[in-house]
Amino acid sequence: MPFDLSARLAERRAADLYRQRPLLQSPQGPQVVVDGVPLLAFCNNDYLGLANHPAVIAAWRAGAERWGVGGGASHLVIGHSTAHHLLEEALAEFTGRPRALLFSTGYMANLGAVTGLVGKGDTVLQDRLNHASLLDAGLLSGARFNRYLHNDATSLASRLEKALGNTLVVTDGVFSMDGDIADLPSLAATARAKGAWLMVDDAHGVGTLGASGAGIVEHFGLSMDDVPVLIGTMGKAFGTAGAFVAGSDDLIEALVQFARPYIYTTSQPPALACATLKSLELLRSEHWRREHLRQLIGQFRRGAEQLGLTLMDSFTPIQPILIGSAARALRLSQLLRERGLMVTAIRPPTVPAGSARLRVTLSAAHSEAHVESLLNALADCYPLLGPEHV
Repeated sequence: MPFDLSARLAERRAADLYRQRPLLQSPQGPQVVVDGVPLLAFCNNDYLGLANHPAVIAAWRAGAERWGVGGGASHLVIGHSTAHHLLEEALAEFTGRPRALLFSTGYMANLGAVTGLVGKGDTVLQDRLNHASLLDAGLLSGARFNRYLHNDATSLASRLEKALGNTLVVTDGVFSMDGDIADLPSLAATARAKGAWLMVDDAHGVGTLGASGAGIVEHFGLSMDDVPVLIGTMGKAFGTAGAFVAGSDDLIEALVQFARPYIYTTSQPPALACATLKSLELLRSEHWRREHLRQLIGQFRRGAEQLGLTLMDSFTPIQPILIGSAARALRLSQLLRERGLMVTAIRPPTVPAGSARLRVTLSAAHSEAHVESLLNALADCYPLLGPEHV
């Protein structure tokens, strides 16, 4: 038998690495119903609590009445509606760049940007902890591909010395499994010194970082010269779906011409663009959401440290609790679930072996009482794990 899939699946189960899809039976929010059970959830990326906001839902409905429910064709055929165009203009203004370009998913935006900019004879250099979509994009581009040490500008500089052709340096803004942020000032200076472009996937930073929520570039006070290629997604802090690339006129026009994931796919529903325009309005006007979120992050970190939990270096809504083995992480996740809380265990190959963790994510829709419930449950459950077996 050429494909022994059953054996591969059995191996994954035996290693405590088997993945299963929880069935969500309610809208996203702090209180959810999963597999028929009401749970207090700390595992979605709806950082500002907009995924089930009445105004965003109303904008979706109005958009569907005006535009229907499907894009109907690719942007380059007849799928680029006024709703899409208005959202692109708003995202460009929001990020302080001349233009923005919509993609259906963050994965497609990353794949389109990298493969549209570099190819055979060029070089892609990426942080070792970049998201899988970025790594896949680098490998699929056909360019010479290498990774530098995590968040290490010195390591990047040594690899830039060997770079050939057009060189693209790629990093996450906020690293999705650790919650730490890229040292953009150092990375940008290092890239510019060697004539390379820096591309930042700010999926987890847009909406949560910066004075106005514009993300990590705003957080550090950098310009488009420092970060020529900016990626953002709408499936997280925006609470909707899709992604965008923001940059210069030439960058966006080049992607329209050469980014295959953009050229050869149907546009997102125009009603989705209408909903995202409303969520962008709320993101920009309701600053209390980011302020409340920051307070919850501080509350959680103080409480977790008092419990002796091993946290990671993060001031973002992503607050991983380092556990160690996959089996122990699964066990703690299950113990919490038995107490009515949902926190996902993250295991290899998503994270390195021996660094399985519970990935706590906080939202502006959570309350201080919700966070206190999580801390109390951790205080009860974590001691039940016992010591790690070496």
